[in-house]
Formats: sequence, C-alpha cells, structure tokens
Amino acid sequence: MSKLLIVGSIAFDAIETPFGKTDKILGGAAPFIGLAASTFNIPSAIVSVVGEDFPEEYLKMLQDRSIDTEAVEVVKGGKTFFWSGKYHNDLNSRDTLDTQLNVLADFNPIVPDHYKDAEIVMLGNLNPLVQLSVLEQMTVKPKLAILDTMNFWMEDMFIEDLRKVIAKVDVITINDEEARQLSGEYSLVKAARAIEKMGPNYVIIKKGEHGALLFHNEQIFFAPALPLEEVFDPTGAGDTFAGGFSGYLTKTNDISFENMKKAIIHASNLASFSVEKFGTERMQELEREEIKKRLQEFKELTQFEIELT
Repeated sequence: MSKLLIVGSIAFDAIETPFGKTDKILGGAAPFIGLAASTFNIPSAIVSVVGEDFPEEYLKMLQDRSIDTEAVEVVKGGKTFFWSGKYHNDLNSRDTLDTQLNVLADFNPIVPDHYKDAEIVMLGNLNPLVQLSVLEQMTVKPKLAILDTMNFWMEDMFIEDLRKVIAKVDVITINDEEARQLSGEYSLVKAARAIEKMGPNYVIIKKGEHGALLFHNEQIFFAPALPLEEVFDPTGAGDTFAGGFSGYLTKTNDISFENMKKAIIHASNLASFSVEKFGTERMQELEREEIKKRLQEFKELTQFEIELT
C-alpha cells in the first residue's frame, strides 16, 4: 500500500467564534491533515515539532489512528507553537490575536528513513524552506507532492523561497484571495494558468463555503461545499481538505485528473465535518457511517440528468 508523508505545524489554538470560546486546544495543520487522511486507513507519518508542554495523550490519539509520530520532535524545555484568533460574524474573516512560534521558529524537519520513499508527500502550511528541506530529504521522487500555503508566505520576505517550492511540487492548494495575490490575476481561470506556469501540474483553488476548483491544463472541475445548517469553527477546514485529498489519492494509488475529481469530493466532505466543533474534536469522533451518509448527500446535491439537444 502507498504511504503518505505529512509535514506541518502542531499547535495549541485559542479560538473565539460567535458560538463560543476555547483556550489551548489541539491545532496546527498536521493533526487536521493526519486525522482526515486516517479515515482512509492508510500508512502515514507526521513530521513536526512540539514543546515539552505538549500532552502525550494527543500523540497517543494520533498513533491510535495508525499515524506514525516518530518524526514529531519534542523539544525539552520548549513551548509548543501557539495561535489565537477571533472570527467575525460571517466566519469568513478573522483577526489574529496572538502568534507565538516558540519551538516552530527553529524547526529543522527530519524525515524518518522508512518514509523517505513515500509515494505521496503532503506539505502543510509552513515556512517554504522547511517544506523544501523535506522534499530534498526524499530518496525517491514522490509520485505526487502537494503543497498547501497561505498569503503570509507570499510577502516580499518569503516569496522567492515559496517560488522554489512551488516549482518542485505537482499540486498546489490555496484559497481564491491567495491565488489572486500569487498570480497577479483577478480571474481565477487566469490565476490558475499563471500558477501552473510556476511549476505545478494541478492547481486547487478553495472558495470556502462556495466550494473548490481543480485546474489542469485546459480542464476545470468544480466541487461545491455542502450547505450546512451550522458552522461552529472553520479553523482547520483547509487542512482537513488537504488531508482528505491526499489521503484518498494515497488509498487509491491513482493520481489521474479523473481520480483527483473524486479526491476533491472526499476532501470537501471531510472538511464539512471539521467545522462542526472546535478544533479537531469533530474529526476525532467521526464515524465511517457518517462519512458515507454525507458522501451520498454530496452525490444527490450534484447529480442531475440533462438532455443535450
């Protein structure tokens, strides 16, 4: 079976939304990616760093889902990355209240030997130099390298490093605002084409509650987001999407455009669960029957018969 290598932050998050507030819960890109990918019962490993203050029970929870945490470095005397944010009423915009990089500031990723040949590599949102270091440690070129990034790394201080990583990956996943910023194009179709010229063969542009677009050459696929009655905390939705996408492709061992369409649906499906509770709580309790039921809802939402005359 194919293996999935995940690199990303592990954090404590303190989140406030119109529906509630929480202090220091499990967050960061890697846990969301890992939990989403684990729903496909695949071998996976996380490369990350935490401080001595990080509870062992969180690592045990990941291990119980067959996620290898050997490459999660625990820095003695160090403090885990901390982020605090407050969401506005529309839940599409937020204010960052506090960011403490702590041990993440000096993170030097070490890929475990038994994952240096992983078929799929999921580079979660991190400093581009860290992402690049992971790719350079692979002894076999991955079948598919997927990059998730954000607008912070598109600023002048980091943009050249980001471009180096983009040139080496097969898939990039960003939101619509970031696609426009990175490409300098307002039209998302033009933006995707401009980003493809930077290196990736596939560009995924996420539009939050309005779904996601997959671009490859002249081909375009659109997947809607499932309309939900309640959205509680959108913090990990993008990372859950990335985990669902990479997890499904690892499970099926098929990286064709047609299969990526299915991966986008699975990714959107899992992301719809992650927003229903604070942090990773919903993903930790998610049952397979729930996933199947909501996939059926996705199918009914998008399937129709039309006569072409």
